[in-house]
Amino acid sequence: MAITAQMVKELRESTGAGMMDAKKALTETNGDMEAAVDWLRTKGLAKAAKKADRVAAEGLIGVAVKDGRGVAVEINSETDFVAKNADFQDMVREITNIALQTGETLEVLKATHLNGKPVEDVLTDAIARIGENMTLRRMHVLEGDTVYSYVHSAAAESMGKIGVLVALKGPKDKAEAIGKQFAMHIAATSPLALNEAALDPAVVERELQVQTQKALEENAASAKPKPDQVIHNNIIPGRMKKFLSENTLLGQQFVINPDVTVEQAAKDAGVEITGFARVAVGEGIEKEKEDFAAEVAKTRGA
Repeated sequence: MAITAQMVKELRESTGAGMMDAKKALTETNGDMEAAVDWLRTKGLAKAAKKADRVAAEGLIGVAVKDGRGVAVEINSETDFVAKNADFQDMVREITNIALQTGETLEVLKATHLNGKPVEDVLTDAIARIGENMTLRRMHVLEGDTVYSYVHSAAAESMGKIGVLVALKGPKDKAEAIGKQFAMHIAATSPLALNEAALDPAVVERELQVQTQKALEENAASAKPKPDQVIHNNIIPGRMKKFLSENTLLGQQFVINPDVTVEQAAKDAGVEITGFARVAVGEGIEKEKEDFAAEVAKTRGA
């Protein structure tokens, strides 16, 4: 497969690797972007790249909570200018409130009536009125004894660029006292799952392969190589333990008090975290990228 300048540029942006390293990684992996990221990480030339870093869609996340039920709804727009439009914000608020009452799935929400019309038609009318394409992209529902919501980079009340829901079990007063701190932590750290059991096995297996290959290559290049059993029984398990603690909510160090994990902080507060959702605008949508040669020509005044 031909390795283009655009592919090299994209890999550099997502990993921070140098141009030649990025090109070599793509060559070694026949242009497979994910495999190239892993190749760079194996060589110690890149950090783990998150797909959420490569986003461009604008819009808002609306959140609402009532009686142990919370929803987070993402509605996209083409530009941030529209996301700041009061008309658009009113629509986000109304659709979010409808989702809280009736929405079990996105399809159910789209068919639910709002002001006498299905939500899907309300969105179509807004597109015609505001003059910009919009998408009701996804909805997350979370239930628990107490559900706390939080928005980061708020554009208006209960809507912003990142919406967080966290479900807590335990006395309501204790849950409400610490709920915001846990929600803010989730917004800041973006954990992959609640705990190890909830992690996608494919993600864990991919990380294990990367760490195994990296440890073996580092050991082979060492002036004093360790026995293979030390690598497999100590080094690799230690690195995987670190990966799990950094990427599971309960295993992370609590940002408010890094001396304890989130799990311990919850116990100390007399509650238990039973679930969470973190929804960011445009998450997972690939950026539209200009041709690399055209960008270079622009910088040279061509």
